[in-house]
Amino acid sequence: MSDDRDLTDRRRIAVLGGGRSSEHEVSLASAASVAAGLRETGHEVLEVEVGRDGVWRADDTELSFSPGRGWPGIDVVFPVLHGPFGEDGTVQGLLELLMVPYVGAGVLASAACMDKIVFKELMASAGIPQVDYRAVTARDWELDPSGVLRGLAELGLPVFVKPARLGSSVGIGRVLEAGELRPALTEAFIHDPLVIVEASATGIEVECSVLGNDEPLVSVPGEIMLAAGETGWYDYEAKYTPGAMDLVVPARISDAARERVRSLASEAFIRSGCTGLARADFFVDGDRVLVNELNTMPGFTQTSVYGALFAASGVPYTELLDQLVQFALDRHERQRAYTF
Repeated sequence: MSDDRDLTDRRRIAVLGGGRSSEHEVSLASAASVAAGLRETGHEVLEVEVGRDGVWRADDTELSFSPGRGWPGIDVVFPVLHGPFGEDGTVQGLLELLMVPYVGAGVLASAACMDKIVFKELMASAGIPQVDYRAVTARDWELDPSGVLRGLAELGLPVFVKPARLGSSVGIGRVLEAGELRPALTEAFIHDPLVIVEASATGIEVECSVLGNDEPLVSVPGEIMLAAGETGWYDYEAKYTPGAMDLVVPARISDAARERVRSLASEAFIRSGCTGLARADFFVDGDRVLVNELNTMPGFTQTSVYGALFAASGVPYTELLDQLVQFALDRHERQRAYTF
């Protein structure tokens, strides 16, 4: 598409980037790519940076809003925000109060998928297979660290210690020996008062992209290959250092595992109440598939996994963005039909 598209198809879109979380810079890169892609398809774009101080600015001008008044001059909002205060339902709640269409999951689905404990409990209630895990609160750790360590010993080693409500592998530690568990928990609690400790899963890491509302389209699965080989793991540096990882598409897994991944990606998306988009992450060992997590606003540059998997599935980046805008408008229009 280009700028000569029918004027009825052109939208005025506010693209939000940055945010208060530790993923601020990652979000800015995603937002810049989304803004460029939307302009390429012929849309008008307003780039908004959500500062680390929480203030929204466009062209160095602070923005303010009134609930129920919409966003004057804007048809759709594309919140390309990662992590807390952006991907966790907070910004989605603000946009709901403004009554403006926005791309991606709503308040509840955003919050549920951001919280790794809530998400895993939701999947467990549906009988969806996943790795064994334990939740630890900062208060538990403060009052009875020895008891916490005894409980975590049931998971065996190695384990992964993660802040429960962050993304991009921020604050995550891999524990190979029992003596490493205490400092890993201490580090994770710097970022979040709720921590999840997961048993190590065998096999390879596979990711799958999902697009749509009620009847989501699922991409071909891709395999994460780390430059560090079997000794490495998919941490922050692996995700964002050039050359540290490769995406192999399609994933080198059996036909049965491939279809299982795609089926579970769709089921997790629907059961979480997601709309618009998500990236589902898995561990695959032979035909055994375990769900790891669901990201409602994954990295969104043209080379990020989400877009790359759909490009390999026949949906190029600009078309992907265009569809997401339309899904946002469709969802908003449908919601307006209810009185609540």
